Amino acid sequence: MPAKKKTTKTAAPKAAAPAPAKKTPAKKAAKKAAKKAVKTAVKKPAVKKTSASYEAIAHSAYLNYRRRMDLGLPGDHDTDWLEAVKSADA
Repeated sequence: MPAKKKTTKTAAPKAAAPAPAKKTPAKKAAKKAAKKAVKTAVKKPAVKKTSASYEAIAHSAYLNYRRRMDLGLPGDHDTDWLEAVKSADA
């Protein structure tokens, strides 16, 4: 059996890619400040804390329900609760 010839491929030399430009300290600081500004802008809004306790709101909602039933007004338990929370915050 005859010996196979080994061929070697030589790659053409690649053109040198330009080196990335170095960032100046001022650009780095500006970029870092921009990232920090975005993080602070994305913060969740603070949840409004009610000063009244759960029991106080529940009692007020019950009284709203009783008043609504006595007067024959339309509504539901959610509306009674929301009115109780609103009056507790006021």
